[in-house]
Amino acid sequence: MSKTQQTPNTSSRREFVKNSTLIAGGLLTAPLLSRANFFSGADATIKVALVGCGGRGTGAVLQALQSKQNVKLVAMADAFKDNIDNCYTSITSPDAFDSAEALARVKKAIDVPEERKFAGFDGYLKAIPLADVVILCTPPGFRPIHFEEAIKQGKHVFMEKPVAVDPAGIQKVLATAAIAKQKKLNVVVGLQRHYQNSYRELFKRKELIGDIIAAQAWWNNDGVWVRPRKAGQTEMEYQMRNWYYFNWLCGDHITEQHIHNLDVVNWFKGTYPVSAQGMGGRQVRKGKDHGEIFDHHYVEFTYADGSILNSQCRHIPGTMSKVDELLVGTKGKIFCGTGKITDSKGNALFQFDYKTENNPYQTEHDELFAAIAKSQFRFSDAENGAKSTMTSILGRMATYSGQVIEWEKAINSGIDIMPKSFAWDAPPPVLPNTEGFYPVAVPGITKYF
Repeated sequence: MSKTQQTPNTSSRREFVKNSTLIAGGLLTAPLLSRANFFSGADATIKVALVGCGGRGTGAVLQALQSKQNVKLVAMADAFKDNIDNCYTSITSPDAFDSAEALARVKKAIDVPEERKFAGFDGYLKAIPLADVVILCTPPGFRPIHFEEAIKQGKHVFMEKPVAVDPAGIQKVLATAAIAKQKKLNVVVGLQRHYQNSYRELFKRKELIGDIIAAQAWWNNDGVWVRPRKAGQTEMEYQMRNWYYFNWLCGDHITEQHIHNLDVVNWFKGTYPVSAQGMGGRQVRKGKDHGEIFDHHYVEFTYADGSILNSQCRHIPGTMSKVDELLVGTKGKIFCGTGKITDSKGNALFQFDYKTENNPYQTEHDELFAAIAKSQFRFSDAENGAKSTMTSILGRMATYSGQVIEWEKAINSGIDIMPKSFAWDAPPPVLPNTEGFYPVAVPGITKYF
């Protein structure tokens, strides 16, 4: 995990937040403070803007507001106004809380009048200046753009995984991650297993199994929602609503979900694959509303030391469900799903006590906001987030093409699958044929190099 821990400085939180903003905006040499800079340093409250108000954004902002720090939500942005309204309703609803006390506390921490709810593709540009911390939870295709803007404006960031959908986006995130480090801006990525007690305890003891020589990773289940086309939608709106099925927005489920498992293996290995080859396709999920993504992938990732990660992810109802990771070492095995470490003969070396398990989604926000409140620079997750995302993209390129894909060639390919412009009447990168079906990759025919 790329996480930097430095000696806490002795300045106050207000100075820390204010100075981060000043450095980022180049304002230490400029006499004028913008409204945003004034807003950030005006009091001890940590101000938050939410960019991306769908399901994950709703959950993430609730977790931020339920941290122990003095956090206030001051702005919300989304491409769709109804997403903002639904999110606002959810986070102020009694149904979201265990007690009236918790509801009252969170309601008190929400200060988002209508004039600070920003709809449209450019909503993030209006929300980010108002905050100290930005929560980025849009579909992942937008993440590199929004992350770049947040760091440019000197904001601490929580952003969901994956952090890009193509090599060009990965390069942008890596460049922005380096700037964030220079500015000492905390960045946490929602690869929450890094914040989960069971995984942390297993990681501490990974030397028990010797050198990791093989691994397996699974994300197999029934799949996710579908949002059918509605009358009157432009093609751009339809794809934005049904975003899971278009690579420029989602990256395919190997990137959007299976990244968690691939990231765990990278984390324990301490490195990233050098190549990938695999197979995949769509057997069940192949209707007009299923866009262009596959419903199954099986990838063999190779690391520089010759070790292999066999990964599989599948979205097919009625098949075996399994989300887990297994690490095989020269002296034993780590079973992540059961929190167990054994020697090569199966004798138990460690068993995690699940009575001490935590909610990692809450912990990642607790630790981020605690660091900011203490004026500490502790988190720089973006580089690892980008490289684990690239691992999943490498796998997608391998299954789509049926070829061996080399990491260095892929990450430096400049492949960019994002639209040239963002507007409701602009053409998305992929369009349906006259029968309403989208082009789908064909192994052996689809080529990248």
